[in-house]
Amino acid sequence: MSLLNALPAGVSLRAACRALGLSRATVHRARRPSSTISSEPKPMPLPPRRLSEEQRAAVINTLHSARFVDQPPREIVAALLSEGQYLCSVRTMYRVLASLDESRDRRIQRNHARYEAPFVRASRPNEVWVWDITALPGPKRGMFYYLYAVMDLYSRYIVAWQVAHTQNGALAERLFIDACAIYDVAPASLCVHSDRGAPMTSYRLTRMLDQLGVAMSYSRPRVSGDNPHIESQFKTLKYQPDFPKRFEGLREADAWCNDYYDWYNKDHHHVSLALYTPANVFFGDVDTVFAVRQRTLDHAYEAYPERFVKGPPRAQRPPPFTEINPADLVPPDELEHAKPSPVCFVRAPNGKGRKPHPQTLLPGF
Repeated sequence: MSLLNALPAGVSLRAACRALGLSRATVHRARRPSSTISSEPKPMPLPPRRLSEEQRAAVINTLHSARFVDQPPREIVAALLSEGQYLCSVRTMYRVLASLDESRDRRIQRNHARYEAPFVRASRPNEVWVWDITALPGPKRGMFYYLYAVMDLYSRYIVAWQVAHTQNGALAERLFIDACAIYDVAPASLCVHSDRGAPMTSYRLTRMLDQLGVAMSYSRPRVSGDNPHIESQFKTLKYQPDFPKRFEGLREADAWCNDYYDWYNKDHHHVSLALYTPANVFFGDVDTVFAVRQRTLDHAYEAYPERFVKGPPRAQRPPPFTEINPADLVPPDELEHAKPSPVCFVRAPNGKGRKPHPQTLLPGF
C-alpha cells in the first residue's frame, strides 16, 4: 500500500492496481479514515406508501370482523369495492395476515386420514397371502385383459390366479372362495394383504373374508413398496422372453399364464428363497432338496478342495420368515424378540386396526 501512496508522476492508480493485481475499491477503502466506517447497518427507510397505524388497525378490524373472519382477502376487497370502500390491496391484506401469523386457509379444513405402514410376517405357508391385479395387453390398443394373482408370502407360491375381461369384487370373491377351499384354510388362520383398489376393498370380497375370519391388511395409498412381492412377480411375468406383445384373445392369455405359473411354481429358483423353487418351500420339500445339495457339495469339496478357499461349502436354506415393512412398526432392536402373528398391525381401509375373529363359514364352503 505504501507503493501506491508514493506513485511517481505519470503513473495512474488504475495502472498500478492492474500491475499489482489489486482492486481500486480496496485501495480507496484502505485510504479512508476508520472513523468514517460504521459497523452498524443503516436502518431501512420506511416505504412512503405504507399504511399508517390507523389504517392498519382498520384493516385488522375488518379482517377479524364477524362478516369477514372466514373470507379470503380477495373476497373482502371485492365486497368492500362493491360498497364503495377501499382499505388496501389484496397483497397488503395478505402481508398484514402474515404479520399476525394468520396467513393460511381461514376455513375449517377436513382432517385427512393418516395411514400407518402395514406390517405382516409369514413364517409358514398359508399364513399370509398377498394379491393384486395387473393388465395384459389385448388384441387392440386400449384393450386389456386382467390377471388376478394370489401369492403365498412365505413361499412365493402362486396359490390362485385367473384372467378376466374386467376387474371387480365378484370375480375376486370367487377366486378366494376356490383358493380357500383347495388349500383347506382354517378360520382365523390367514391374513390377506393387498393394495386399496376397488376390487380389493369391495363389499362382497371384504364381507366374504370377514365371514371366514380372514384378516385384511392394506397398503398405504400410492405406496407400491407396501406390496413388493406380488409386484416383483408381475415384473418377472412381463419380462419373460416369450411374453406376447399382444394377446389375441382371452383363451390365449389364459393358456400362456397357465404355462408361466406352472414354470414359476415348480421350476423357477427364487433368489429370495436361497434358490429353492416356490413349490419346494410351499409343500415342505426343503429338507429333501437341502440334503441332495449338501451331499453334492461335499462330493465336490472332496474332489476339488482347492476351489473352496473358505473351507467346506454349506448349502443354504430359505429364510425362516418373510416380512413386509418390518422396521416401520417394530424398533430394530426388538425385531429379534418380537413375535407378531400375521394378523398383528394390519390396517383396514379406514385406517383403523382390526383383527380377525372366528365366524360361521359361508354356506356350502
